[in-house]
Amino acid sequence: MKIKTKITFNYLNNKYAKIAYQSLYPDNEGFIESYVENEKLICIIENENISTVLNTIDDLIQCEKMIEMTSEII
Repeated sequence: MKIKTKITFNYLNNKYAKIAYQSLYPDNEGFIESYVENEKLICIIENENISTVLNTIDDLIQCEKMIEMTSEII
């Protein structure tokens, strides 16, 4: 069984969403499908192992928090 989840990060504008996307892309390549749509960064995680999905979600959120703190896009 595949587990699929979608996480949406909302930003003040499209520029900030692109900054987050570009910052996260190197770490996410091959693991998370992500794209920018309007002021949103949308991330899709899909795997057969629930532990892998949960760990990926946790890692993604922690990385996004660091981006917010270091780039002042909050």
